[in-house]
Amino acid sequence: MMIDTEKIANDCIRAINDKIRNLNNLNIIVAGKTGVGKSTLINSVFREKLAETGMGRPVTEHMRRLTKKDYPLSIYDTRGFELGKDAQKEVKQEVLNTIREGLATKDVNKAIHCIWYCINTASNRIEPEEIEWLKDFSRDNQITQVPVIIILTQAFSRKKADELRKYILDQNLDVIQVIPVLAEDYEIDDEYIAKAYGLDLLIRVMAEALPDELQDTLQNVQIASLEEKKRYAQAAVATATASAIGECLVPIPLADCAMLIPTQIAMIASITAIFGLDVNRSVITGFVSSTIGASGATVLGKTVAATLLKLIPGAGSATGGLISSGTAGILTTALGETYILIMCAVFKGEMSEKDLESREGKKKIRELFKEQLKLVGRKKATDPGDGV
Repeated sequence: MMIDTEKIANDCIRAINDKIRNLNNLNIIVAGKTGVGKSTLINSVFREKLAETGMGRPVTEHMRRLTKKDYPLSIYDTRGFELGKDAQKEVKQEVLNTIREGLATKDVNKAIHCIWYCINTASNRIEPEEIEWLKDFSRDNQITQVPVIIILTQAFSRKKADELRKYILDQNLDVIQVIPVLAEDYEIDDEYIAKAYGLDLLIRVMAEALPDELQDTLQNVQIASLEEKKRYAQAAVATATASAIGECLVPIPLADCAMLIPTQIAMIASITAIFGLDVNRSVITGFVSSTIGASGATVLGKTVAATLLKLIPGAGSATGGLISSGTAGILTTALGETYILIMCAVFKGEMSEKDLESREGKKKIRELFKEQLKLVGRKKATDPGDGV
């Protein structure tokens, strides 16, 4: 069976663009005193540098909205918190008004989804007025119930950060977590560098606090935790695998196996959106030609089917001219896991788009795909109840 790899690649690009375009907007309020490191924190967590000097549209006297075109994240940055009690009351009211106005729209894209309250760990204390502000805010937030995370910024000393964290937890504030963070590596002297930490935990806590319709958005915009991206990408693979299995509950002829391709295209689009990488058409074409279609012949067809039993013990009836639900699941899982490995390599800078477009890059993709076929197939053979 012949397959038009150019068409599949074009369909992938359209699906990726649609997926990213339809991501809901994530809105976070970031509060705290001037100089606590809010800008460094924001720029270390997210892939777009929103907190650059001079950016942001004023929303109120003490708040500005940081955003970029075609980027599904808005940061509401409060300023001037330390300007005295009157200013603190104004900040609290502005935050509450912003929350209420968003809720009134009944639009998930305009609601406030989380509040980060930042405290400088290096100061080694939280001011009494900050405790009072948080308690007052919590009382007023009881109806809206926007989750609040306290972030201990510039936590050079983990011991001091842990002491401050325990003190804050003892105040019984209505917050979901207190997280010490060092947003960037910090050079103490020529012999010692304090390594960044805590951002991955922040992303995990955020993922637990946010509703389902914002999970893909969070993973798309964050660069702080590769493990969380992988976890959500693998969930997308599991969903696609379940669909592929359902499509082939009754074994289908090899000639009809192209019916699985839309499911796999949707999977690739979901994974791309989660990683937040700007994947160009030539990379997608290279991936498609190396996996879904090789030299115009689908890997779901005779090329792979003829050798499937050699690669994968218990691969089903593919060599008999039919593709079973188990085989469809194995192929879809292997395809998804291969794509995740490639996205991880690009994310870490181990591979570039130029590498992936080259002959060697395409060869590497094919090798990865064969390795995943073997791994997934062996897992299926040893654990047939795992759902693959």
